[in-house]
Amino acid sequence: MTQTPAFSSRHHNRISALHEEVTTWRRDLHAHPETGFEEVRTAGIVAEKLREFGVDEVLTGIAKTGVVGIVRGKADGPTIGLRADMDALPMQETGDHPYTSTVPGKMHACGHDGHTAMLLGAAKLLAESRDFAGSVALIFQPAEEGGGGGRVMVEEGLFEKADCKSVWGLHNWPDLPLGTFCPLAGPTMAGIDYFDIAVRGQGTHAGMPHDGVDTVLAAAHLVTAIQSVPGRNVSPHETATIGVSMFRGSDAYVVMPDEAVIGGSVRYFNPAVRDLAEARIRSLAEGIAKGFGCEAVIDYRKNYPPAINPPAEAEVAAGIAENVVGAANVIREHDPCMAGEDFSFMLNERPGNYIWMGTAAPDHRSGKLHYPDYNFNDASIPLGIGYWMALVDELLPAA
Repeated sequence: MTQTPAFSSRHHNRISALHEEVTTWRRDLHAHPETGFEEVRTAGIVAEKLREFGVDEVLTGIAKTGVVGIVRGKADGPTIGLRADMDALPMQETGDHPYTSTVPGKMHACGHDGHTAMLLGAAKLLAESRDFAGSVALIFQPAEEGGGGGRVMVEEGLFEKADCKSVWGLHNWPDLPLGTFCPLAGPTMAGIDYFDIAVRGQGTHAGMPHDGVDTVLAAAHLVTAIQSVPGRNVSPHETATIGVSMFRGSDAYVVMPDEAVIGGSVRYFNPAVRDLAEARIRSLAEGIAKGFGCEAVIDYRKNYPPAINPPAEAEVAAGIAENVVGAANVIREHDPCMAGEDFSFMLNERPGNYIWMGTAAPDHRSGKLHYPDYNFNDASIPLGIGYWMALVDELLPAA
């Protein structure tokens, strides 16, 4: 295991003593991944451990498999929310470590196993000490990977059940060095929409193209046209990406199909840019299809809003991270990420911050997020727990 960098915390000894146990939890979760809204085993383990720790209230079944534990301090005060996501991805793991996924076609390729384990570690320490005035809501969220579990938790009354004054998220980041944190202010994770476009027409034999229409050719023109939108319709002062990642035509060499389907995503920070992109995609699809004698059937789905960190809370998060790893290891300036994150639904309801925690180390091969060889760096566990504990120390007065 990579050696954990030095970190500062009044809970240092307790966190260090817990490191091995939390690592065991994390590796068990890694070996038994569950995808969105199917985290039955994971949620069961979380709820069982929270009750074992003596957490005051354990709420289950929010957004099907979501779990919220509430730890009350020794005196009255505000409630803050700490969030971890629990779901895995529908990918086949290629790693060869002892705790490789035992479930074919599923793996923790984004480190949510580490997020869950670290928040459980913080829960254990918080329930033991309770030396704060107020309450901590430990939010274990399902279905972050495209399922919108954050949205469903909010819709099902998360903040009525736990009236959080603020809400805080953390994500491991293998592109940043172990021992660093990055609490950006403003745009942090992109909004993301999905689209599918079916180009339909009278198919024909490939050797007799004049007897029908070529839906594949029409769809191919649409691919290039759609991907020109960010460069030719969106202001260069704004940020947007459109990617066509799916293309389905005929299953035979000699058939020009009745239907060709493309699918992809739109990523943005400014909602006006999203509206422009959607309008242009619809216009291009209808116009190009018509030009080839086809019809376009468009399914455009607004998925995750962008995660925008409020400046005041970003400054709070930066100060807390400085207390843990030192000012030199807190990255204040960094490009935002064009991946989506449904913590945005919680940030739209309550102020807070979504912080990146660096995990890259020379003697640990993490791989990239969402790659089949990804492996969470267990050396970062004390840093993650340390951040959560420092956050509580800062936001909830000592009791």
